[in-house]
Amino acid sequence: MRKTFIALGIFTIFNSTPFHIQSIAHAQQEVPAYAKWGQLAFKETQSKYPTANIIDYLHEGSESKGDSTIEKFKLWLKDRDREFGVFVRIEYNTATEKVVAIEFQETDR
Repeated sequence: MRKTFIALGIFTIFNSTPFHIQSIAHAQQEVPAYAKWGQLAFKETQSKYPTANIIDYLHEGSESKGDSTIEKFKLWLKDRDREFGVFVRIEYNTATEKVVAIEFQETDR
């Protein structure tokens, strides 16, 4: 059975976990700058690994590269009996926020 979850910035709320409305309001006020890119990392990873569930993620930071910024994420996936990590690198033009490239690299750690 696949669990439904909502990622709000740095908080993940599972459908089986009770939560308080004030916590959600607080999370919405403090949405980190990378949240937009985290949502894209989730979407593209789900597209690349359609049978896997994303069970955890980490924003590893960002770096500048000329006119571009690279947002770095590590997502942890479970596909049947296999668990593995995927490093996702999203490069975008800093001024226009147009995506230049998205790279994936699997890891067992």
